[in-house]
Amino acid sequence: MKLTGVSLGPGDPGLITRRAWEALTSGARWLYPVKRSGGDSYALDIARRAGLAVPEDAVPLVFPMTRQADVLERAWQRAAQQVIDLARETSEFVFLVEGDASTFATFGHLARTVKALAPECTIETLPGVPSFVAAAAVAGVPLAEEDDRMAVIPAAYGVGMIEHLLDAFDTVVLLKVKPLLDEILALLARRGLLGQTFFCEKVGAPEQRLIRDVAMLTGEKVNYLSLMIVRQQGLPRGELRRGCRKKPQGVPS
Repeated sequence: MKLTGVSLGPGDPGLITRRAWEALTSGARWLYPVKRSGGDSYALDIARRAGLAVPEDAVPLVFPMTRQADVLERAWQRAAQQVIDLARETSEFVFLVEGDASTFATFGHLARTVKALAPECTIETLPGVPSFVAAAAVAGVPLAEEDDRMAVIPAAYGVGMIEHLLDAFDTVVLLKVKPLLDEILALLARRGLLGQTFFCEKVGAPEQRLIRDVAMLTGEKVNYLSLMIVRQQGLPRGELRRGCRKKPQGVPS
């Protein structure tokens, strides 16, 4: 039995890698995430827009949108058992992942749970383009240059954590900003950073929005798949250590 997490990128079908395409057309059984039974799948929509025919035996796995640990644990266990039960019919599966399967993705939870229930299962992860990398490219803004420092966090950590990161990092990427949007905008306004921030929603999808005048978003309801990138200039930094450090005497090679 083999389970492969296939990264599809954040929305532009052109960002699907050759390895991901090969996996999707290999004959392995498709698994894809939905938020509720019978719901739509953004990952599946990316594959459709790429021109891939969705196999008739593709199987949705339900991962509810909640932060309740017990609810999530039950969902992972249920989905993992579903995969193991399907292994009676086929031995290879591909799990469709929007963005990158290693970056704030459901695949890691699914893979660990499947592996715990079926240790003989082989797990493979195919990397892809994360949403914030694609957003920076669309905006024409570098994420980091030379010795810049960069932090990437879910905005749900709150404005206190975000302010702390703004003190220490040249670039701060805030994912899933929807619930805290007005609070974040107020923080950025107070720190004079509105002009050094851009907002991107559903990057790469037909509904993509790129907003540079982020103050206009105050009071607006945005999509769950939205992020902000703050790119600061002139932050103080300590001395960097260049090259290789000599080993202290007495330390074995």
